[in-house]
Amino acid sequence: MALNFTAIDFETANSSAASACSVGLVKVRDGVVVDRVAWFIRPPAGFDHFTEWNTRIHGIMAPDVADAKLWSEQLPDLVAFAGDDLLVAHNARFDMGVISAACRASVMDIPGFGYLCSLQVARKTYTLDSYRLPVAAMAAGFEDFAHHDALADSEACAAIIVHAARRHDAGSIEELARITGARIGAIGPRATDSAQASAPAPMFRA
Repeated sequence: MALNFTAIDFETANSSAASACSVGLVKVRDGVVVDRVAWFIRPPAGFDHFTEWNTRIHGIMAPDVADAKLWSEQLPDLVAFAGDDLLVAHNARFDMGVISAACRASVMDIPGFGYLCSLQVARKTYTLDSYRLPVAAMAAGFEDFAHHDALADSEACAAIIVHAARRHDAGSIEELARITGARIGAIGPRATDSAQASAPAPMFRA
C-alpha cells in the first residue's frame, strides 16, 4: 500500500487559531507509522495567554511553554518533518487554520501544504453516532489514547486514515479522497484561490 502522509494535530492556548501551544506529527509510509515527533510551542506575542477553558481541555499551562521555541522558530522543523507530504488532520480546517493564523501573527509566509480531513473520511467510512476523534479512532481499532495530547491525536488520526484506506481498498491518499468524496484542500502557495487560503477556521475540535 503506497499510502504516504503526515498526520498533524495542534492544541491552542486560547480561542485564537494563532495561539498554537503544542503540535504532534506522525509520518506514515506505505500505511505504516515510521516516525513521530511532538513539541511545545510558545505562541506569538499577543496570542500567548492561556485560558482556563483551553488548559482544562489539554492540560498545558503557560509555564510549560516558557522555554519552548516561538512559532517563528519552530515552523522550519515542522515543514522539514512533513516534507512534501499531504497533511491529514481530524477537522483539518482547524489545524490548517492554526498554521495560517500563527504565520500571519508572526509575519511569516504560510507554507504550502495540501491536506485531507480524516473527519470527512470517517463520515464516509463508518456508521457512528458521533465522528469525534475518539469515537472514529475506536472504529478504526485505535483505542484508549490521551485525547487532546497532540501526538496521541495525530496517531489516532493516522490510524483512521490507514484503516479507512484498507477498508476502501485505496492505495493512496488521493485515491482514498476520491472514493470517499473527501476534498483535498490546500494552504499557502498550494491553495487554489485566495479565499481558501484565508478562510477562517472554526474554533472547535472534533
